[in-house]
Amino acid sequence: VQLVESGGGLAQPGGSLRLSCAASGFTFSTYDMGWFRQAPGKEREFVATISSSGGMTYYANSVKGRFTISRDNPKNTLYLQMNVLRPEDTALYYCAAGPYGTNDYRYHYWGQGTQVTVSS
Repeated sequence: VQLVESGGGLAQPGGSLRLSCAASGFTFSTYDMGWFRQAPGKEREFVATISSSGGMTYYANSVKGRFTISRDNPKNTLYLQMNVLRPEDTALYYCAAGPYGTNDYRYHYWGQGTQVTVSS
C-alpha cells in the first residue's frame, strides 16, 4: 500500500495550491479518503473527507468554503484544492485511506505528507 502526496509548496496569503495523493496497492475506489494536517507544535487535525464514490464530502469549519476535496477513481488519485490560503493553513498535509469521518485513528493507510507554507 502506498499513498504519495504532492503539490505542496510556498504560497502567498490569498493564493491557491492543489494537492494530489496517488494511491496504489489497494482498491482505491472502495475506500473513503481523507486529508489531515499537522502544524509545528500542534496535534494532527482533520481537514476534509470524501466517500468512496465521491458523492459525500465533509470539511473542517476552518477550511469550509475555501478547500475542496475530490477524487478520480480511474486514476487512483485524491485531490485537495486549497484557495484563499491563510498563514494558519501552514502545515504538513497528509492523505489517508479509511472510513469516512474526522477521526484520524480510524484511518488505515497514510502518506508521508507534503509541506504547505503560506507566507508573504
